[in-house]
Amino acid sequence: MRFLHTADWQLGMSRRFLDPERQGQFDAARRDVLGTLGRLAVSEGCEAVVVGGDVFETNTESARTVRQAMEKLRALPLKVFLLPGNHDPLNAASIWDSERFRQACPDNVVVLRDETPVEVRPGFEVVGAPWRSKRPTSDLLGDLLNALDPAPPGVVRVAVGHGAVDAVAPQADPVALIRLDGVRAALEAGKAHYVALGDRHSTTEVTPRVWYSGAPEPTAFVETDPGNVLVVEIDEADLSRPPVVTSHRVATWTFHSVEGTEGELNNAADIAGLRERLDKLPDKERTILKLRLRGVLSVSDKAAYDDLRRSSEDLFAAVVDSSRTRLEVRPDDADFGSLGLSGFAARAVDDLRELATGSDEDVSRRASDALALLVTLSGRAS
Repeated sequence: MRFLHTADWQLGMSRRFLDPERQGQFDAARRDVLGTLGRLAVSEGCEAVVVGGDVFETNTESARTVRQAMEKLRALPLKVFLLPGNHDPLNAASIWDSERFRQACPDNVVVLRDETPVEVRPGFEVVGAPWRSKRPTSDLLGDLLNALDPAPPGVVRVAVGHGAVDAVAPQADPVALIRLDGVRAALEAGKAHYVALGDRHSTTEVTPRVWYSGAPEPTAFVETDPGNVLVVEIDEADLSRPPVVTSHRVATWTFHSVEGTEGELNNAADIAGLRERLDKLPDKERTILKLRLRGVLSVSDKAAYDDLRRSSEDLFAAVVDSSRTRLEVRPDDADFGSLGLSGFAARAVDDLRELATGSDEDVSRRASDALALLVTLSGRAS
């Protein structure tokens, strides 16, 4: 038997660096990926879709967001199991109990509201550990597995959880941390045959029977392998065999960082190299670019970089500067020698050059920017 494992849709998520037009495109992609994973589930012969938490970004998402998502799921000829996570817990303000969700929820969508196993069909059941607050006071998945009896003979049981596992993220909240030793013991006891996890946005194998699917669309630069869903195949005739887990890429957006040696800019050749690398990136309108740059540029080279930056902002969904960007500008005679300046203009340039090499970082930056603008307006930028 097969099922599709996904998590962390976080529908309604906003990114502060996206303008309204790009935010709308980002929202549309997160909705559209639901149709993509649904079609994949059907084509792969899956019997269900299991979502490991954080379906919505918050419990206050609009009726529009809820209706559009449920309409995507309504079209699927199979059951979809949704687990409340830390973004959308089953608390007093729960979206799952709201009128907008109840009205939109189709018959094939099941919210895992408690720790009772739910039958998908005879021989296949799903059980979840829902979040009831944003700060649990225990290991919710561990509590679930401890309380479960072993699955009846001939029944495949999938447990669904959300949160950090101690073997993967030991620095997480120690109270709610999922203890892998307890999960292993429950698997060995036959209480479950696969554990579908959410919370970590990068696809991660914890053990052959314990996986994070990752988010189907990326959400941040720190994610190492987002944008996937998992098709899980379990041999019902031999439940001792590990599941076969296949990752399928479904994302259409990318978070791309320029850093390290690629982010070293010290001359015109380095800027030309950066321009060439950016030109080669595909799907720029769905790529969020982060620049972590270091180096020392002349005013003319800084003007050329500024031109590259402006054109990139037009092409990419967003261009974000890292807080660790350190680009210095040091004017030299070649920057101004052929401008033909005299009188007040020449004295102003000399004053700005002095300020640009001073010890006050803020003043130096402002003076350097003014010099770069002068070179640009004079037609000296390449």
